[in-house]
Amino acid sequence: MAAQQASLRERREALVREHMESENRHEFEATLDTFDHPRYELMATEEVYDGREEVAGYYASTRAAFPDQRNENVVLRHADDAVVAEFDLLGTHLGELRGIAPTGRSFRCRMCAIFLFEPGGERIVCERVYFDQQTIARQLLEG
Repeated sequence: MAAQQASLRERREALVREHMESENRHEFEATLDTFDHPRYELMATEEVYDGREEVAGYYASTRAAFPDQRNENVVLRHADDAVVAEFDLLGTHLGELRGIAPTGRSFRCRMCAIFLFEPGGERIVCERVYFDQQTIARQLLEG
């Protein structure tokens, strides 16, 4: 039983790493394939993107605003039904975002994402992201 748990844990961690690395490469079809059912929940903004089409739209809109968006300094932890990722999100504001004209400024924000799995499951069922939007806004709008 312990070996099965360790093996499931390793497979989940590898999947989360591929999810995050494929986002950095902007290979969003590969990112979407890490989900059983794509779903993002952005807790700071109370936004939910549910289903392949909505999540793909989220990727398109955020990368239009931040074409160099990427994650760095990833630290992973495990729970029975999740992999928890702490990471820095970085990007340069080069496109419109929610009616805000591009500032050309860059941001770095420490974030936490919880990648949820069904019991015994090997595909992500939700990525729930926690961050302080004021940290990003301050860097983009105040320089």
